[in-house]
Amino acid sequence: MKYMNANEILPVHLVEELQTYMQAGYLYIPAKAEHHKSWGEVSGYRKELDNRNKKIISEYKQGVSVEELAGCYQLSVYAVRKILYQK
Repeated sequence: MKYMNANEILPVHLVEELQTYMQAGYLYIPAKAEHHKSWGEVSGYRKELDNRNKKIISEYKQGVSVEELAGCYQLSVYAVRKILYQK
């Protein structure tokens, strides 16, 4: 999320109205529901994790142990088990 100066993007009357509620702070303005993106969707990180998890599951089915997977992917044994047993 990028912080922006309200004076640079909002009309003066709107900045003055906001200042009646808040002075010199940070204000989060959520996206409208139709524009909301889920976690990792914009950066592509969610897809990257999904692909990694599929590889882990595939390797496990081919006989690679949980401990080996944990070492290979630099995860804890607990984290690998969570990936393997997720619904």
